[in-house]
Amino acid sequence: MSDIPDGQYYTKEHEWLRVEGDEVIIGITDHAQHALTDIVYIELPAEGEVLGEMDEFAIVESVKSASPIFAPFAGEITAVNDSLEDTPELMNTSPYGDGWIVRMVLEDPDAVSSLMDAAGYKVEIGE
Repeated sequence: MSDIPDGQYYTKEHEWLRVEGDEVIIGITDHAQHALTDIVYIELPAEGEVLGEMDEFAIVESVKSASPIFAPFAGEITAVNDSLEDTPELMNTSPYGDGWIVRMVLEDPDAVSSLMDAAGYKVEIGE
């Protein structure tokens, strides 16, 4: 059973978003990190990069596969979790904490309300 915290939003692409002030923090879900297995590398974007909706902004590589990470909404990356360069396994051990990937300011901050809540994501992944 996956850990799916309340109080944040989830995408069909298995990313989570947590709103903090005028920014969102984005990472991959516990369900996604279990499916990927041991994460060994992440190609991170640059701080200040401007993304369109569903633009690929990172690639997560595991012992099984490489998976793109998409921006659920348009916006600007305001911070990148550089610690993932040396310890990408943080996405396995702390997907909702130290394993976050980026912080963004969204063009439309209200867009997050169109995403799934924890209960909706549980249904999405069949748990």
